[in-house]
Amino acid sequence: MTSPDGYHDDKPSVTIRCPGTSSVGVTFCDRFSFDADSVHYAVELRAPGLTARVNEVVAWIWDSDLITFLEDLAADHRGWDGERSRQTDDRDLTVSAVFRSGGYVGLTWAVRPWPQAAGVWGASVTTWLEAGEQMATLAADVRNFLTGEQP
Repeated sequence: MTSPDGYHDDKPSVTIRCPGTSSVGVTFCDRFSFDADSVHYAVELRAPGLTARVNEVVAWIWDSDLITFLEDLAADHRGWDGERSRQTDDRDLTVSAVFRSGGYVGLTWAVRPWPQAAGVWGASVTTWLEAGEQMATLAADVRNFLTGEQP
């Protein structure tokens, strides 16, 4: 389930949680821009025993790759074989998707800040959403968050 109206430190955010397992989740928050070409935001992962945050993921205005990826997954609600994945240009956020019987999509959200630096760390969590409506809602919520539009 997604929560587009959620607020994190009084700012708009999107939170993705597994239905029935609210302790596992991903939050997009702290959106800001330096210029007209990019949007910067933080991604937080949570699971029992894990809290991880990347402070400055960058989405380029001309490259709506994450939005398009999520919208394509939502449109393909009847399923697909194998794994699909996308990552940001800086490779600090990767999303992988698998379709399982029963109409569920497993989204593995992996963060890895400064992938070229020594001593790099990474973390990931997997959320499960129903194909179709829940995926379409997620895609719309992420689009609204990244573009600054109100639903």
